[in-house]
Amino acid sequence: MDLTLTISFLGVAILLTLMPGPDILFVIAQSISQDKKAGIATALGLCSGLIVHITAAALGVSAIIYQSALAFAIVKYAGAAYLLYLAWQSFKEKEASFAIRHTKPLTYRSLYKKGILMNLLNPKVSLFFLALLPQFVNKQLGHITLQMVILGVLFLVQALIIFAVVSVFSEKLRHVLLANPFIAKRMNMIKGSLLALIGIQIAFSEK
Repeated sequence: MDLTLTISFLGVAILLTLMPGPDILFVIAQSISQDKKAGIATALGLCSGLIVHITAAALGVSAIIYQSALAFAIVKYAGAAYLLYLAWQSFKEKEASFAIRHTKPLTYRSLYKKGILMNLLNPKVSLFFLALLPQFVNKQLGHITLQMVILGVLFLVQALIIFAVVSVFSEKLRHVLLANPFIAKRMNMIKGSLLALIGIQIAFSEK
């Protein structure tokens, strides 16, 4: 691997991970509504989903999805629909279930699975890797597929670290919000609004 290219890639990866997007907002939503462990479990699911996207990009499968407008649209809207469904569930709970201390929290396994599903249902992730990874590959070194996999794993690791840190700070924010009775009673509405925003963002964003 080219060290200069790798360092440049890591810098770009960190900036892109920190930018407001579906994944980081989803982690924040779960951390605020439950706790940092819930956010980390969600992050683990999201990053597990990245393994599929990285592999697809390295093997060129993403290019097939990108060329098929129908396949892209199906996966894209399925992902948006899933997030809107989660938002609807949160809105349905309203104030009644949010005495957070009295609600039955989602299991970490359930959150992990949700993270995987959300990531897999976002075709833009595969397209992102397909567009980004080749820019930091040194063709003179050969083993293009291996280089792309290594870069993808590097992206995954830094994303997991950042999501874990975000989960910790989001839990602290949760405690601040719970200290305000008005906001505390509407936490499910806040979570639902976040999820709806992510779903709409995916549904109406351009390729």
